Amino acid sequence: MATKDEARNLLRDIGQENCFWVNNGPVLKNLEELSRCLSEMSDDSFSYHANKEKNDFSNWLSEVIGDKKLAADIQSARSRESAAKKVEARLNSLKKKAQ
Repeated sequence: MATKDEARNLLRDIGQENCFWVNNGPVLKNLEELSRCLSEMSDDSFSYHANKEKNDFSNWLSEVIGDKKLAADIQSARSRESAAKKVEARLNSLKKKAQ
């Protein structure tokens, strides 16, 4: 379980050089934006980033955001809806912890 400081760190905006560039979509700088984007993006955009060969969301969460737990959870998501629910749940948990 994340500490208050760890939760705040995971919720931070990241630098522009490390933003996530969604295929045909927005540029994401934090978990809040990822959560919103996953709930609104097309299944095609999701599949472009998460398929049998790769999972860009999981990689970004692990390597840039630093959330290994959420990265592992997202790696196993088989649909956009599942990934969105996992991110939303983690986001809510981190927000409570960061208070």
